[in-house]
Amino acid sequence: MTNVRRLVFGILRFTGVPFLLRNLLQRDRITVLCYHDPTPEVFARHIAVLCRRYNVISLQDFLDARRMARVDQLPRKALIVTFDDGHKGNRRLLPILREQRIPATIFLCSAIVGTNRHYWWSACSDNRTVERMKRVGDDERMALLAEKGFDERTEWQDRQSLSWPEVDELGEIVDFQAHGRFHPVLPRCGLERARDEIAGGKAELETRCGRAVYAFAYPNGDYCDRDVELVRDAGYACAFTIDGGYNNLTTDVFRLKRMRVDDAADVSELIVKASGLWSLVEKLRGRLDGVRYPSRSNANRNQPGEATASEREPSERRAYVED
Repeated sequence: MTNVRRLVFGILRFTGVPFLLRNLLQRDRITVLCYHDPTPEVFARHIAVLCRRYNVISLQDFLDARRMARVDQLPRKALIVTFDDGHKGNRRLLPILREQRIPATIFLCSAIVGTNRHYWWSACSDNRTVERMKRVGDDERMALLAEKGFDERTEWQDRQSLSWPEVDELGEIVDFQAHGRFHPVLPRCGLERARDEIAGGKAELETRCGRAVYAFAYPNGDYCDRDVELVRDAGYACAFTIDGGYNNLTTDVFRLKRMRVDDAADVSELIVKASGLWSLVEKLRGRLDGVRYPSRSNANRNQPGEATASEREPSERRAYVED
């Protein structure tokens, strides 16, 4: 499967479409990439490729330019690098970020960072189990995890997230923002749980870091209209989805778009995904599926308890299933 995957992305890369997208669509828009826990070796290769094709800027640069309606003042082909969750392996990327001057943003789960608590999906044996749990109500998900001996508040012997000293060390170049508290699927949560994840996570990070937290990344990329309102009410300036596409002055600031990048992607896959071509392929595939299977459509997908992002669009299997 890996060889087939490489072949597909290699073909897409050498069609020349990624080059055209970069120079026709991306040149005047802002592209945001979403990583999780790449190895230093892979990330160094990615950054070398990206820096030859894009101009890396900070999230704050984009928000400042947008607030002043001067996005046209940003460099052409502007790119923002983000990471979700706050995996402990992110610390190993500091030398690369420092050397290449990459002002990355890491979205932290405030109740997991600095602890020995584990991410809930680590209790699942395979991707299929994880995907199934994303589609049930939050209470049912927690009950299923309890059957596996997992509780989100348990402190284990090992840690999966960054420690606070590592956060402080990375802080010389990394901007830390919010990704909820325990990373549930927000549209599957009741109102109070969703509010606690969104507003409570912001308060926890601000107390620990001593600085304003202004950006939120929807856990797993799933959100509904209610969650967008909760983010706005909590005082965030912006929020990120994993809905593929580019951003400009008119993009909804609480539904900013990001391109997912597999942590183990080869260079061709990176180029295709960063260009937005893969997002276009996914959207086309989703529309074709909707034609073949019209019963899959969900007119109320933006309501709590309805379809999540993983159901709205097909997604490739990837090394890290969480978002």
